Amino acid sequence: MPRIMLSVIVAAATLAACTSGGSSTPGSTSTTTDHTAGAPTPRHTAPPAIATGWPTYHGNNMRTGVSPARPLQPPLQRAWATRLDGAVYAQPLVIGRVLVAATENNTVYALDATTGRRIWKHHLGSPVPLQDLPCGNIDPLGITGTPVYDAQSGSVFVATETTGGHHTLHALDLRTGRERWHRGLDVYPARDRAAEQQRSALLLTHGRVYVAFGGLFGDCGNYVGYVAAVGTDGSGPILHYAVPTAREAGIWSPAGPVQGKTLSDIFVASGNGAEVGGSYDGSDSVIRLTPTLHEVGLFAPSTWSADNAADLDLGSSSPVPLPSGQTVIAGKRGTVYLLDPDLGGVGGERAALDGCAAYGGAALAGARTVLMPCSDGVRRLNLGAHSMHWSWRLDGVAGSP
Repeated sequence: MPRIMLSVIVAAATLAACTSGGSSTPGSTSTTTDHTAGAPTPRHTAPPAIATGWPTYHGNNMRTGVSPARPLQPPLQRAWATRLDGAVYAQPLVIGRVLVAATENNTVYALDATTGRRIWKHHLGSPVPLQDLPCGNIDPLGITGTPVYDAQSGSVFVATETTGGHHTLHALDLRTGRERWHRGLDVYPARDRAAEQQRSALLLTHGRVYVAFGGLFGDCGNYVGYVAAVGTDGSGPILHYAVPTAREAGIWSPAGPVQGKTLSDIFVASGNGAEVGGSYDGSDSVIRLTPTLHEVGLFAPSTWSADNAADLDLGSSSPVPLPSGQTVIAGKRGTVYLLDPDLGGVGGERAALDGCAAYGGAALAGARTVLMPCSDGVRRLNLGAHSMHWSWRLDGVAGSP
């Protein structure tokens, strides 16, 4: 059963009017531009050449979570605050002087990152009330996964959930806020789309936006974990990959899909699946995908069957690619695994270490140091080529570093 880590954040984004392409979006959309707050005047020109500071979850496609900026000296003080129209689960983006934030009310905001003044906001349809969902714990349910910014096209990509259980990818012009196109992401019609939830961060690489899906809190309904990929121009077929299990195996970690060292690898972690005693079904795993979403590698703990039965799977955090080509992953059981580049298959870890039930995205502080989001506090993990050991733990600070 998934757990959600709630981030209450105030952020800023730049969006405006709405044009459409591809499938229609349920619900209505609207954009408000506040020119008194220093917003750029909408105009139909080339995409803006804006320096990108934090364009995706944890800053980059490997989700290292480390900023090159000089850290502020304590004590930290609030610089500004801006009230938004709903809860914020997604990590805000910082693109030049623009801060982009998205809410569970399906509204995207562009704010001045220095002052907090609103530049524009764009409402992308009615979110789903909790009473209309088969289970869950977010009310209402709108935008949960962290958006991503594409410097080449100047687009912000965001995934919404709207009434009727529709999941839609929107491309929004950062400069003007206009919607350039949108595509529906419900690519498995035999599944219950009302039981699917998009809560992982979006990944942009190889000219595509990758969007992962899991289930609602409570694991109800006929859903399965899957990844869909759409071209950044909105055209062409929607590529997709689903975990080969009968049900569940959600891909729901906040960090979402992660790009590996070789740039041709995309890693995801899946949750507990339907099988609890027969043949292995691909769940409770780290999955290595190509940019066209073909599976080329996999790791699962030898305890996968017991993990599935007791909800102790790897789906609560995302894989951590290392510069060496190895990968680190920890899940709900509390065991950390060090994996070789080929991942190793079932029970094929290079090393294992107890001590961290992980929920969220880790941070990579150097080539062989990982800060893990453990449920009892952030822990520093030191890595050798064939071993791991703990350094320190900051008690009582649970969440994604």
